[in-house]
Amino acid sequence: MAVNLHDRNLLSVKDLSSAELLALLDLADEIKAHRAQYERAAPLAGKTLAMIFQKPSLRTRVSFETGMTRLGGHAIYLSPVDFTLGERESVEDVALVLSRMADVIMARVFGHDLVAGLARHACVPVINGLSDFEHPCQILADLQTIRERKGGFKGLTAAWIGDGNNVAHSLMYGAALVGMSLKVTTPVEYAPSATVLAESQAIGQRTGAKIRLVHDLAEGAKDADVLYTDVWASMGQEAEAELRKQKFAGYQINAKLMSYAKPDAIILHCLPTHYGDEIDYATSRTPNSAIFDQAENRLHAQNALLVMIAGGARVAGKARAAGRSAEPRRKRGAIRTAVRKAGPARKRVKNARRR
Repeated sequence: MAVNLHDRNLLSVKDLSSAELLALLDLADEIKAHRAQYERAAPLAGKTLAMIFQKPSLRTRVSFETGMTRLGGHAIYLSPVDFTLGERESVEDVALVLSRMADVIMARVFGHDLVAGLARHACVPVINGLSDFEHPCQILADLQTIRERKGGFKGLTAAWIGDGNNVAHSLMYGAALVGMSLKVTTPVEYAPSATVLAESQAIGQRTGAKIRLVHDLAEGAKDADVLYTDVWASMGQEAEAELRKQKFAGYQINAKLMSYAKPDAIILHCLPTHYGDEIDYATSRTPNSAIFDQAENRLHAQNALLVMIAGGARVAGKARAAGRSAEPRRKRGAIRTAVRKAGPARKRVKNARRR
């Protein structure tokens, strides 16, 4: 099945089919393994990514900006100081203006309606860099990391520990699409969206993934291959921080919780962390931890996404061809020219030997 994401939006992980998601992860692995070839091929040469940030970020900004630079393109950082999305300028106007100047728009926003509005009005692809409902780019990196550590997805069970938030939503869709079972373990009042649960369970029926909601920590972590957590209070939820700290007490990845999981279970956290709350520092530094592999893979997974959306379908072949350095290419060209010119002479020598 041919996979083509060219000029597509990515607002939700469920915008992808299972085949498309796996193809994207394959390309992320290839770009990571053959970084120099892709940099020489410059598949995003002449392309500009407009990056809208309502929320500050370390990994989102650095990964997208570095990725565009390495692949030959350019990224423009647009902070809340530059303009106020939906206030000083309407979402429609911003989308229409950026569509005339940039090739792709990435938006990291508070409300999901804002990124959806950009996609509705823009004439170029829009990527959800984070909203209050989903974080699809994070889950691309997470799935890449899980597959690197575990070799695949089939037969795996992941456990989400903590808030049923935007990252949990995207993970539910992603796990379902790749056929990995998932136990979402939350306090009752902080469960994920019932709609996301139902949709991810429906996808899982096709792929063999069992997506469950549980509230008991021991049950959630039991025999898990992956333990994943996030902060208890995200940006914009500062007023709830103290209440959440009380409600989430015990929802921490630590040695005790790890004892319920498989001995080789890997630990994920999308960062930044509040050590001592959702995870303790010592556990985050054990060999089981893949937190910083996960952070690095934001770059590679998003590179793959940008290439598939903005770089065209022939990019992978072009990059593989670029794997041979420019100097050998010039030498091969010179050799071919010399052989072509020497052709008649070689024939004369050969005929003379026959005579």
